[in-house]
Amino acid sequence: MALAQASFRAAFFRLAAANVLSNLMVPLAGIIDTAFLGHLAEIRHLAGVALATVIFNVVYWSFGFLRMGTTGMTAQAQGKADPVEVRLIALRNGAIALTLGLLILLLQVPIRELGFGLLAAEASVQQSGYDFFNARIWDAPAVLLNLVMLGWFLGQEQGRRVIVLSVVGNASNVVFNYLFIRLWGWGSLGAGLGTALSQYLMLIAGLSLILQEGNWQLWRAALPQIGEIQALKGLFRLNRDILIRTFALVISFALFTHFSSALGTQVLAANTLLLQGVTLSAYFIDGIAFATESFAGKFYGSRDRTQLSQLLRLGGITSISLGLAFALVLALFPNLLFGLLTSHGDVLLEVRRFVWWLLPCLGMGAIAYLLDGYFLGLTAGHTLRNSTLFAAGVGFLPLAFLAQSASSPHLLWLALTSFMSLRAITLAIAVPTTLR
Repeated sequence: MALAQASFRAAFFRLAAANVLSNLMVPLAGIIDTAFLGHLAEIRHLAGVALATVIFNVVYWSFGFLRMGTTGMTAQAQGKADPVEVRLIALRNGAIALTLGLLILLLQVPIRELGFGLLAAEASVQQSGYDFFNARIWDAPAVLLNLVMLGWFLGQEQGRRVIVLSVVGNASNVVFNYLFIRLWGWGSLGAGLGTALSQYLMLIAGLSLILQEGNWQLWRAALPQIGEIQALKGLFRLNRDILIRTFALVISFALFTHFSSALGTQVLAANTLLLQGVTLSAYFIDGIAFATESFAGKFYGSRDRTQLSQLLRLGGITSISLGLAFALVLALFPNLLFGLLTSHGDVLLEVRRFVWWLLPCLGMGAIAYLLDGYFLGLTAGHTLRNSTLFAAGVGFLPLAFLAQSASSPHLLWLALTSFMSLRAITLAIAVPTTLR
């Protein structure tokens, strides 16, 4: 028994480490893009790409359910020892991703005009943003298919493949950036084209890994079942719930920034830096949450409630420890991160005023992230939807409006902490019913 537990812990931490490494590739790629563009003579390229990236973040993040839903469903099929179902999930979700990707291409002009219409900028900056957008938009099918593929590999606990794809995507992006921006001087157009091509290379690498497996009889057995109505209805329900949950999260953090700006430039700058600390910690905590998602789906599919309980304990202790450790390090040594991000002493003073809010915010946030992964593994999208909507509507918005009317940054941080806490509490309340 002890040997089995040790084996499970080792497998859990291997997958968590793979997820963390994959997650860290995201900010690294952004930093590299910024470095190439930031050294050009004209700053308009960097500013234009920043604007266009906001649009892509909203569009692509909205389809994050393709990764989340695929992981949980695949893990459950693995737990049921149903290899045909595992492949059916890849085919069905892949078809949805391809359809959505092509739809984005068809609607690229209205998406571009609406997006840039909401983001005011000088004409030269907007033109650079247009150049990046017009080149990058063609990666939409690849981006969405890659989300499904990453979720599919994670659902099968294939962490090494996730790392391989992340390395291929980001390394090729660096090479293309160097060629298109540094050597050939294509500016923001080159940045968009490089990102698009790297997404297709990542897709090709992933498909190559799948083709190496063979098992063609399993894929052939899955093909006729793709259009099964009841299964598609369940899939669309899950994706709808995850989409609503994601929007509630995005809007809450966007409103936090909006209300911060109403409290003055110094508060906005300080809160922006502190949110960078929250984001950095999330890359690590999400690694634990993704591993929890994979194993939760597997154990739920095999009806192993004992293992689910052990998974919650292991994931909970690890994620809470990570969250509190990050918060303590940032609170005790604020210059360690924030001093690298700004040299403005007055902003750093504001950071020190609010930095201890990270302790409850990240402590409760770690629980929320972990349970997010757990319920995603169980494909309980309605639970995640209801929890996030309740936390946003009851925990965040009333306190955020009060903070604005009282001009109180501390109340605003209380609102964000309340949002994290209510998400954690409502999800925790729902856990016992999953263990019966």
